[in-house]
Amino acid sequence: MQPTRAPVASGPFAHTAVAYGSDEDFLTLVPPLVADALRDDRDVLVVTCERKLGLLDGVLGEDARRIDREVTEHWHVSPGRTLAAHHEYARRGRQTTIISEPPWSAWDERQTLEWVRYESAINVALAGLPTAVWCLHDRAAAPGHLAHTHPAHLNAHGVEPNDLYTPPERLVLPGDGSPLADPPATAVVTAFTAETMGGLRRAVTAQAREAGMDRNLVASFVLSVSEIAANSVEHGAGHGRVTVWAEGDKLVGEVTDSGGGLDDPLAGYRPPEPESLRGYGLWISRQLCDRVEIRSSPGLLRIRLHMSLRP
Repeated sequence: MQPTRAPVASGPFAHTAVAYGSDEDFLTLVPPLVADALRDDRDVLVVTCERKLGLLDGVLGEDARRIDREVTEHWHVSPGRTLAAHHEYARRGRQTTIISEPPWSAWDERQTLEWVRYESAINVALAGLPTAVWCLHDRAAAPGHLAHTHPAHLNAHGVEPNDLYTPPERLVLPGDGSPLADPPATAVVTAFTAETMGGLRRAVTAQAREAGMDRNLVASFVLSVSEIAANSVEHGAGHGRVTVWAEGDKLVGEVTDSGGGLDDPLAGYRPPEPESLRGYGLWISRQLCDRVEIRSSPGLLRIRLHMSLRP
């Protein structure tokens, strides 16, 4: 049965889970969402696999030319990058609709939790923007924690509030707050101050090259580390340490700051205001790195950045 249609968005921003169990369900639920958005003259982006994009084209006909599309494997590269891409699309100056399906079955447990956090963070990253985000997920593949990340869900009766929704700042996932393992004895430590930031960048560049990092990634790794170190200089103790080591196919850089903790559980998930000259450090690092871990305690902040050695 086709669900009763609901408005594409109930306010400036709407984030709705859309569960399905078959291609038939997909074709029952998604084309009407696209049609409603096009009728309201909204920009529409659909992100799913090539096969389902083909199914959707067959139903939409000529309207298929009116939508933007991305293949999910290319769009869902890392949580930070995808969140920024969503934000960029949503702030184009027009009302927008994003229909997106992450490839849940392609990720291991750690990656899955990272992407659950991303789904939750969307609620603060896009808050106030004139966009409706419909998150598709196959019931057989979606993780249980996903039930807590969407304020509403679409079912046979239309859009209904999600009683299980947990606001992003209160969402607790397995492993949150668990101690980070100590760096290996072979890790290279570089102290920094405001006066030695140039030397820090040169040292991290040399360490990345020595680890065999692809030359096209070195600059991104160095920028990520230096942005976090600059935050320590400006907002923390004014000095700190960077520890770098290889871990499998990743390069890890940890910035430690003895100037105090970080009490914002969503640091780096909220995009800076366009006119702001500050607040870009963690936002940029989450986009450039594959994973960012933060542990905060009185008198010590540890931010650990992970980046693949190869693209």
